[in-house]
Amino acid sequence: MRILTLAATLIALALPARAEISVSDISRYLNSFRTAGAAFTQVNADGTISTGDLTLRRPGRARFDYDEPNKSLVIAGGGQVAIFDAVTNTRPEQYPLSQTPLSLILAEQVNLGRSGMVVRHGGDSTQTAITLQDPENPQYGNIQLVFTPNPVTLRQWVITDDAGSQTTVILGDMKTDVSLGAGLFNIPQELRRRGLTE
Repeated sequence: MRILTLAATLIALALPARAEISVSDISRYLNSFRTAGAAFTQVNADGTISTGDLTLRRPGRARFDYDEPNKSLVIAGGGQVAIFDAVTNTRPEQYPLSQTPLSLILAEQVNLGRSGMVVRHGGDSTQTAITLQDPENPQYGNIQLVFTPNPVTLRQWVITDDAGSQTTVILGDMKTDVSLGAGLFNIPQELRRRGLTE
């Protein structure tokens, strides 16, 4: 028995350790599709949980449609992020997309090799986590992306904002290169649809 255990240990030591997904492979994956869609579960900073559907269209566009009872809507498009509240139906809170960590993965060309962009990177054969920030504006917070290998697939992200508050988005099976209309990401169009134009 001792000989068998020793042999198994020697074999394990002889096998190369399976490392995390490389930064270049993650960049290649993120640049391999222009559109994507997935169901999501969001864990908010206060511990509350929301669900909904996410669509992405690079560059610079994303849409979060929240399920009942929330029914909120978040649109990134035209360089802005707008948060619509279905309950009050007032004009949305808006701010520049460039001031959010999400802009890093919605870029025209994702380049994780930029100096200072990767804050942390590590994992094993089952999953890899990489934390990114805008090297020119680290005060905007960061985004941690979690991937699984074979094939490389984005599974979740955690956004840490400028105040240190964290929001986790866990993705269901993500479909890439899906057909999406540009109107989904048009903030002025959504304002008109809700009768919120001035």
